[in-house]
Amino acid sequence: MSARPLQLLAAAGCEVVLNPYGRTLKPEESMQLLADVDGLIAGTEKLSREVLSQAPRLKVISRVGTGMDGIDHAAAAELGIQVRNTPDAHVDAVAELTLAGMLDMLRQVPQAHHRLHQGEWKKPMGRLLRGKTVGIIGLGRTGKALVELLRPFAVTVLAYDPIQDAAFAHSHNIIYLSLEELLAQADIVTLHLSYSADSYHLLNGARLAQMKAGAYVVNCARGGLVDEDALFDLLQSGHLAGAYLDTFEREPYSGPLNTLDNVVLTPHIGSYAAECRIRMEVEAVENLLEAFAQMGMSR
Repeated sequence: MSARPLQLLAAAGCEVVLNPYGRTLKPEESMQLLADVDGLIAGTEKLSREVLSQAPRLKVISRVGTGMDGIDHAAAAELGIQVRNTPDAHVDAVAELTLAGMLDMLRQVPQAHHRLHQGEWKKPMGRLLRGKTVGIIGLGRTGKALVELLRPFAVTVLAYDPIQDAAFAHSHNIIYLSLEELLAQADIVTLHLSYSADSYHLLNGARLAQMKAGAYVVNCARGGLVDEDALFDLLQSGHLAGAYLDTFEREPYSGPLNTLDNVVLTPHIGSYAAECRIRMEVEAVENLLEAFAQMGMSR
């Protein structure tokens, strides 16, 4: 990966303490590493009130990525800790992965690949993306980037979002519907919204059952938006034709969806494109240094 983020920190006179574990930190590990630091370039660590209260010098959390649900924002505010993220850097990578996952799912590319590696010459019958009706839940930055990528496929785009961008919808022939109407009409439903307590299991068993027979579900957004057990039941029964998931309620994922042949799964790789990671890390460092400057802290 690029040395640019560390170079920026060094040029600003920052002493850097690296994560020695090479993985997401456990709470007790976070408390140990944060005991004597002023700023944190954060990944997906759970930064609870207990963790933050053990970081007396901490002034800035700069998240590499957009998800903020792992941070206790009330505690951070009370403790005088600024919280920032990188809302734009991941957009292209996640949108492209979503499109790739749709095509893989529809044409059963991973299944064909696996069978051929096992010495089995068997051709799965897939389906085209062209002409399908795609329902996008959450028409924000990533949802809009996906719309642009879908244009050559001549799909009909439906959208559900409490905040509607009428100008974008008009220029891209997008139809805003209620969530229930979208689920009933879409051939493919893809999620592109942040996680919150209100969005937990947004696609629960009842809503998944409302989807048209033979439809597909895609989630490259956040784990917890889809009831994975209900999804398993509806895929196994044949009501839903397939699914592609890159994010899961509990990660690493090891649940029953692994046993289904009509499911494509990837290990939360939405932002794992080299160009995207570099941009995210550089932006996170720039956010951190900007916050330090605003506080009058030496750089």
